[in-house]
Amino acid sequence: MFLALRDLRFARGRFALMGAVVALIAVLGVLLSGLASGLADAGISGLRALPTTHMAFDEKAASEQFSRSTVEREDWRAWAEAPGVERAEPFGNALANAEVTEGTAKGASVNLAVFGMEPDSALAPEPAAGKGLADSGNGIVISEEIADEGVRVGDVLTVDKSGVELTVTGTVDEKVSYGHIGVVYASLDTWRHVHYGLPGELPASAREQATAVALTLEPGADTAAVERTTGTRADTMEKAYGASPGYLAESSTMALIKGFLYAISALVVGAFFTVWTVQRKAEIALLKALGASTGYILRDALAQVVAVLLGATAAGTAAGLALGSAMTGKAPFTLSAPAVATAAGLLIGLGTLGAVVAIRRITAVDPLTALGANR
Repeated sequence: MFLALRDLRFARGRFALMGAVVALIAVLGVLLSGLASGLADAGISGLRALPTTHMAFDEKAASEQFSRSTVEREDWRAWAEAPGVERAEPFGNALANAEVTEGTAKGASVNLAVFGMEPDSALAPEPAAGKGLADSGNGIVISEEIADEGVRVGDVLTVDKSGVELTVTGTVDEKVSYGHIGVVYASLDTWRHVHYGLPGELPASAREQATAVALTLEPGADTAAVERTTGTRADTMEKAYGASPGYLAESSTMALIKGFLYAISALVVGAFFTVWTVQRKAEIALLKALGASTGYILRDALAQVVAVLLGATAAGTAAGLALGSAMTGKAPFTLSAPAVATAAGLLIGLGTLGAVVAIRRITAVDPLTALGANR
């Protein structure tokens, strides 16, 4: 490290400029990671909170399963009796717009992601305040996302056009959403009224339907037979997330942006150390002429790269965390320690890889150059 530290002191201006560029990339990496995590939470946190491992959809719903799939009572009963299935429960999903017609926020318009379930099922959440679904009749339990809009226990929401009335009986102490819309939990009957837009008596066929079957499967469970019998398809929750509106597009876009950012970081670091190696060609030749091995010089140069990347990435990550903390709660932005660590690790790793390609030029430096071989 002697030569590396000497160079860092001697050319501190150039290395400071390089470090500033790496630090800015690290800031962008933290912010993009927070934005990606925030968009994912806004899109699927409601689904992620469900205590289930799989969702069984109508096999005819090849895409947008939550809006296209319909399962019957016979389907979830067949799944409940299948081997390897610990739990199978009907699950309803619908998006709606409602107006607060009674309560403190009277007149306010609220978008709702309605999750329907049996009131006594494992899917039903435990309320932090008020009553749960099992004790509320046809009431709904709202998430913190909806409560933040001023809706309180006792308020009545009227769904647009259909006129279905929803009485808020409880709240959960969680910010969960689906497709960037706050989640409300309702009984299956209440969900059916919202889904079909019928405030009165439901047709007999509608009373037997749900969107999907929420499954908890044992590891390695063979579901092929029950899938053929019911005409449904069991997807893992990770695959089901893709049916959330806009989730795949947002995830793909953020992954592409981050990919370009890391590719640029490798190119920038590689270009800097390529120029730096060329400028030091005479000194490297002299070191080789004095007996320094190529391996020693390579290790010294690599240590210099890592020192710059570690210091700059640490500074940039700290600045990014400070900016991210100010953004939390004001945008779909969530700081996740694993995501931030991954972003910093990729920047250091890919930057080092780009620099390794650059400093390989050291192996081609001829020590005779220092002895005037080019004269």
